[in-house]
Amino acid sequence: MQYSMGIDAGGTYTDAVIIRNSDRKVVASHKALTTYPELLTGIENAIDGLDSKYLENVKLVSVSTTLATNTILEKTGYPVGLILVGNYVVPEETSIEKYVMVKGGHTATGAEAAALDVDMVKEFVEKVKNEVSAFAVSSYFSVRNPEHELYIKDYIVKTTCMPVVCGHELSQGLGAYERGVTAYLNAQLIPIATQFINAIISDIERRGISAKLMMLKCDGSLINIKEAIERPIESIFTGPAASLVGASFLSDKDTCAVIDVGGTSTDVSLLYKGLPELCEDGAKVGDWSTKVKAIRMETSAMGGDSHVWIKNRKINIGPRRVIPLCVAAVQYPGFKETLKMGRTPARVELGENVQPTKFFVRTRKEPIKISSYEQEILNTIGKEPVCISDIYWKFGLPVSVEHLDYLIQKRLVQAIGFTPTDALHVLGDYNEWDREASLIGATIMSRLVHMSEEELSEHIKKEVAYNMALNLMSFMLKGVDRKEIEKILRGEFFSKFRLSVPVVLLGGPVRAYVEQMNNTIDAEIILPPFAEVGNAVGALVGQGVKRIEVLIKAVYRNKQRVFLVFTPGGFEEFSTHGEALKYAENMGESLIMDYMRDADMDWSDVKIDTSREDTTLHEGSPVPIETKLVFLGVGSLRKNNKS
Repeated sequence: MQYSMGIDAGGTYTDAVIIRNSDRKVVASHKALTTYPELLTGIENAIDGLDSKYLENVKLVSVSTTLATNTILEKTGYPVGLILVGNYVVPEETSIEKYVMVKGGHTATGAEAAALDVDMVKEFVEKVKNEVSAFAVSSYFSVRNPEHELYIKDYIVKTTCMPVVCGHELSQGLGAYERGVTAYLNAQLIPIATQFINAIISDIERRGISAKLMMLKCDGSLINIKEAIERPIESIFTGPAASLVGASFLSDKDTCAVIDVGGTSTDVSLLYKGLPELCEDGAKVGDWSTKVKAIRMETSAMGGDSHVWIKNRKINIGPRRVIPLCVAAVQYPGFKETLKMGRTPARVELGENVQPTKFFVRTRKEPIKISSYEQEILNTIGKEPVCISDIYWKFGLPVSVEHLDYLIQKRLVQAIGFTPTDALHVLGDYNEWDREASLIGATIMSRLVHMSEEELSEHIKKEVAYNMALNLMSFMLKGVDRKEIEKILRGEFFSKFRLSVPVVLLGGPVRAYVEQMNNTIDAEIILPPFAEVGNAVGALVGQGVKRIEVLIKAVYRNKQRVFLVFTPGGFEEFSTHGEALKYAENMGESLIMDYMRDADMDWSDVKIDTSREDTTLHEGSPVPIETKLVFLGVGSLRKNNKS
């Protein structure tokens, strides 16, 4: 008998499941806490909780993760230098700190629009190379000619040995700034993705498991796990993609909406007749618009472990994730006494990082490129949780909250605080951890808002449920103002939203919100078996999917009309449209098949659908001035042996 193992590393939990290949039934599952910043311990604990009799016969291991999504939402990615080549319009509110715009770029036909300002590139690289972990490059119309991006990449790699991500490597879609953002985020994630994937590989090898290693992409398809290191940006929504595929599998519904409540975020998506809807314009996560083809979804930075903090008597939830008090009490045996003795700050001092229930603890990660002041702060934080007043007394000087926040972003410090998970423990809806710690925290927090512990916890629980419903309806009512939807959800009306598709809930404590969801919207709410490990199930049931776009464009060279064929690898020139079309068709199918072989799919059973869109000068024109070909290949995993 042969089995497959799915692993999902979320912001809070790492889940593992075993599926029997012969009948596709879940036969074992286990949840373990995700460990930061070194993920291997959490992965080992999740697998260790499975019945060992299955492991020796595991022939496929597939992985999904929300770590990249959470990194972007929490703004904890590694520092990156961005080089934009060409004439850009950069939004005023951009949070990219280290970037430069230089002359260069190409035209829509692939011709050089301006010479690359090499000196300015070199000056920028020299200026920031000691302050960043990687570089990202995006050049104007690099999808037509990537020459300038490749030159800059080659220079940076040779002079600094640092990783460089180019926009054309990740997307063939137009929109140079969005490609730049995509490359920037990808570069931020490379160290995190490398660590995560190497942890998976090392543990599987240590156990002597001889299995195919795959990873779920954000469009619900599977790739070879080693390829994922090069493009971690494609894993930004693998968690949501896994929840969508897993929810469909567990509920036996090929059409359903899915709400996945994780530790850091709540995600909503839709499966219609077995196919997810993709974002044609590129995935959006937090404030970032990217060029990554991903499932269309609605996401918010509110999850089970979002930090609940109070300022001006207002209860705020998120966006940062913290260790819940109830979990910290289990991890640090003396923490409850520390929590009881904590000082309540003055109301004017209260903020996200200054709370009577907010504590800080060192991670095992070693600091790189931090200031001496930050190192001094770090030296006052040890392996046991401390509050900000403790840091002050050890430090001997006022502590900069901004610098403390920076240490959290660098994953050198982890925060502990009151969360919706604690609220559920107070109410008795979830009893996985130490309820007493949650009660102590609720007592302290309730004094700041003049509520009882139960009233505070009920308020938080309702806000999480409202957020779930708001995300759901905002997703379903595409184009309708989110604020207007919220008015209806929160208003006292003799009506409520009704859905014609079932809604599947996934997540650890999500069963606590079923009643509230039924009271808020009119829909069939489904809580499937193994809902708490639905993402790990989803990691196993995807397919190999590859989408390739090829463009044929008519241009004039020396008064002669020629046809340029643009592919992900560059462009070729032909004298007739027929020659160009034949080359484009062959190239599209060849790229699909190459991908399927590299991804270890069964290439003999790959199905390729091709769509064609012609643009002509006038109706009846025999030769298009532009032809767009889209190739969609779908394959299944190659089977080692019969089950």
